[in-house]
Parts: sequence; structure tokens; C-alpha cells
Amino acid sequence: VARPSVHENSGAMHSATATRSLRTAQAGAVASRTQASASHVARAVPVARSAAMPANMRQLRNNEKLSAAVSRTATRASARQALSVNAVTVTEVPTKPIDGQKTGTSGLRKKTNVFMGENYLGNWVQSLFSALPESELKGSTMVLGGDGRYFNKEAAQIILKLAAGNGIKKMYVGQHAILATPAASAVIRKRKAYGGLIMSASHNPGGPTEDWGIKFNYTGGEPAPEKITDEIFGYTQKVEALKMADIPDVDLSKVGVTKFDDFEVEVIDCVADYLELLKECFDFDMIKSLLARPEFTMKFDALHAVTGAYAKPIFCNELGAPESAMSNDTPLEDFGGGHPDPNLTYAKELVATMFGEAAPVFGAASDGDGDRNMILGNNFFITPSDSVAMIASNAEAIPYFKGGIKGLARSMPTSAALDRVAEKMGVPFFETPTGWKFFGNLMDAGKLSICGEESFGTGADHVREKDGIWAVLAWLSILAYKNKDVPAGGKLVTVEDIAMDHWKTFGRNFFSRYDYEGCESDKAEAMMDHIREVQAKSPAGTKMGDYEVAIADDFKYTDPIDGSVAKGQGLRFVFTDGSRIISASP
Repeated sequence: VARPSVHENSGAMHSATATRSLRTAQAGAVASRTQASASHVARAVPVARSAAMPANMRQLRNNEKLSAAVSRTATRASARQALSVNAVTVTEVPTKPIDGQKTGTSGLRKKTNVFMGENYLGNWVQSLFSALPESELKGSTMVLGGDGRYFNKEAAQIILKLAAGNGIKKMYVGQHAILATPAASAVIRKRKAYGGLIMSASHNPGGPTEDWGIKFNYTGGEPAPEKITDEIFGYTQKVEALKMADIPDVDLSKVGVTKFDDFEVEVIDCVADYLELLKECFDFDMIKSLLARPEFTMKFDALHAVTGAYAKPIFCNELGAPESAMSNDTPLEDFGGGHPDPNLTYAKELVATMFGEAAPVFGAASDGDGDRNMILGNNFFITPSDSVAMIASNAEAIPYFKGGIKGLARSMPTSAALDRVAEKMGVPFFETPTGWKFFGNLMDAGKLSICGEESFGTGADHVREKDGIWAVLAWLSILAYKNKDVPAGGKLVTVEDIAMDHWKTFGRNFFSRYDYEGCESDKAEAMMDHIREVQAKSPAGTKMGDYEVAIADDFKYTDPIDGSVAKGQGLRFVFTDGSRIISASP
């Protein structure tokens, strides 16, 4: 192991409606997917809002009212109980528990065809609604959206029927069922929603044979706390009926309001609320002046994922970047057959551009659901651990932080570069387990401003999710601020210059991450067990080559806000010179 000022080596191991309404939705999902080719997901286009209920919908409602008594008799005979919730006819569709629906911080993720199986998605969503206090759920408002991957549109219709059936009053849905994860957090917070469902498997591939996922974000826009995810799992083990509203599918292609008596669906522009918040964070005019300079060039790669719906509206329409600076900015349901993970391996097209001849001054990419980012300069790569530290040390360039920094935090596997910034700035610092919910607690308590994870996640307390576009704008703000006094035609301050100045001031933390994907679970766990055995034989003072062990443990975190304890958060060897080796499994 090389000995720089601090060496960090982090390894990550990856193991591998009535009954008719629900079945129609599921059958339609299969029937409409006869080809696995990528289909275009249109970007949000404002459409004149109309709250009027279509004539055929009014007729449907009238027919339901006229036939209510007959319907109740018929469904009782078939062991399905019809009832009225908010004047919408609801049928309890019999179901039974399905194994494997354990929910984590990132929700539930499985292969797409698993979610498309009978009642699989329905069971989980019903269990979520059952887990939430009925007094809070009834009459509430929620948000729904996702990353545009395969099956999202069909899943959205199932979720809306279950929402209506469980007494939710209103659902805000991103146009075309699209909402980037940080944008969904912003919508929840702005519209004071009770929570939101996000359809995403993050940076994992999409398609009929690839991954799909869903998670619940709570009232502050943050990922659901463990007490809720545990409750959800508990209900998945005993769910017996799905409360499905017998309503037709909602047209999610047009911005506007659709009403079903007391249940309402409002399709919203997926960009508007998020853009409004970003304008509160950054000086768009200052960034625009940088992008207007002929010597400044950039490339943003959306990897055919959800930020493609945000790239042109924000970078081009608002900030003046040429459309040619946007790459792979058409969201596709299978992400163009790629892996939407913004790192040096999977964003190879952007990497080739940024390390090629005549490379742009600035390059960036984001992931499947828009919460991760990668930052590059001309022939220069910024590690995620350095990125969050450099944003924090240059916070004066970002108007959102004009009142000062409350605190800084990183996940345990992330390098200690941020620790040095916090120490020099004299602000509180926190080391947490991986998972944005831990940051959220600190933010809600007013103790945290900027945070990050080594897995290309960076963010601030403007939302309760990591935020890829925010990180890109933070870097553009720093570049604009550093170059505001550089005369036209003068030498620009570059990404590399900012990094070099930072390292001169704070020292440099070298960091490497190794991902092992598609591992067999039992063999991966055997390796982790072996590391535990080594730790047990490595008390403080143990020599490992030239290094001396200071700590060898399984990271445990006591939340300073609520006192909760998170155990088993990653095996670590911490050496007396600050070097570390971290082993973690998802």
C-alpha cells in the first residue's frame, strides 16, 4: 500500500382497480412490451391545464353509482368486498404474501419481470399504505414519479388505483411518470405532501430482463426511516387484500388535473418545482456569464437516464449552454442498453471525450435517477470524496451558503478529505453509515449543510436526497466565481487548478474503490466472515507490514439526534497514520 499523506482503500462487494383493473394493468404491461427495444420518453412539455372531467369518465362514474348495489352483491358472492372510499368504488382484491419483499433504505429492488408478476407490486404498495398510520394516510397528498425506466408507466397506473383505494386524496405525478429522485424530494417539500413513491432502481440497468425498484420518501422528502421500512416488510408477510379503486387509467402525458369525485391526480411538469429550488441555491446569472465565454466549453452526459429530461431546460434554456454540449440526453426505458452509473467504467463515452484531444473545459454525468454525479476537467478526474470536500471549501461561491456552513458529513467509507475541511473551517463534522437517511436526521436538526458519499453521491440540505444536477451546478458556480475577474481571452481557472489549490491547502487523500459485481452471495459472505476473523486477531498495535492497526471493527453509529444505533455498517481497518481499508456489502 502506497503511503501518501492519507491512503484510503475502500472495497465494495455487491451480491448479486377491481381484480379486472389490476389484471388489465398487468396484462397491458406485458402486451405493450412485445419488443425490448428502447423507447423514447418525451421530455416535459407544458400543456394547458384543464380540470374538466372527460364526458366518458363522467358517464363511467354515473354508471358506477347506478350499479353500486348490484356490484356489491356480485363482489360479495365472489369473496370480494366492495365499499365506498371518498365516493370512489373500491374492491378488495384477494392476495397472499410473496416472499422476498424485505425493504431497505433504497426501497425494494428486483428484476423487472418479478415486479410484473401477479400482485407483486400491488402487495408491496398495499403494505406500504397499511404500514402508515390510517389517521395520517386518509385524505393525504402524495407524490409519484420515477426515472423513466421500463415498466414505470404501467406501474404508475397500479399505484394510482391503490392510492385511491386507500383513501389518499391527491397524487402529484410527474409528466410521463418522470421525476428525478432529488426532484421528487423537492416536490414533496414544496407542496407539503405526506410523502412520495419513487419508481427507480437507481444506477442499475433497465429493461424487461434488468432491474426495477420502488421506494417511499417521507414527509421531509427523505428516504423512509427504518421503523417504516420494517413495518412495510411486516405487512408484506401478512397482506390478504389489495384495496383497488375501480378507476380508468390516467393520461400521464399531459400536464393537468383529473378528478374522480374526491380523488384527484395532478400531472405536473417534472422540471418546474426543482428548477425553482435550484435558482434559490445558485446564482444563475453568474453561471450563465461563464457559459457565455467562448473559451469555456462543457459536456454533460445524461446516460440516456432521467436527467435527460432536465438537461436542456436547465443547462441550455436557463444557462445558455449549446445543445451540442448535451450528450445522451433522451431518456430511454432501457437507458440505451447501457449501465447508467456515472463512473469511469460506465460513462466511457464522456471519459473518452474528456481525456481526448481538444477536450472541453468541464465535463459531468449523472445516473439513472439523477441523484449521483461525476465531475471531470480537461484530462482530469475528481473523485467523489474530493468533490464534496472541494465544494465545501469553496462554499462562498454558492449563494445558498451565504449564512455559513452548519456542519459537514460523509459516509464512513468515503475518504477523510472532508474531515480536513471541517477542521480548518471550524464547523461540526459527522461520520455516518452509508445511506442518506442518516444525513437527513442531521439536516432536520439544523446541524448539516453539505454531505457526500464515495459512491458518487453529493448533496446539501436543500432536499433530503443526494443530488446530481445540484453537484454539477455547484462546480459550475465555483468555476464561475473563480473566473469572474479573469478578462476576456485570459487563462481560465480550471477544474485541475481548483483541485491543486485545494490539495496545497488541505493535503491530499488518495482513494481507491473496487467493486465486485454479480458475486455469489454465500461466497461473498464467506469472504466477509474471513475478514471478521482477521479483525478478531488484530487488536490495536498489530503490525500489518509497515502499518500499525489503531482500530479493527464493524462500524457502529449512534445517531446524535434520535439516539438510534446502526450496527454492522462496514468492516474497517484504521491505521495509526490515518490510512484505512474498508470492506462493505450492500
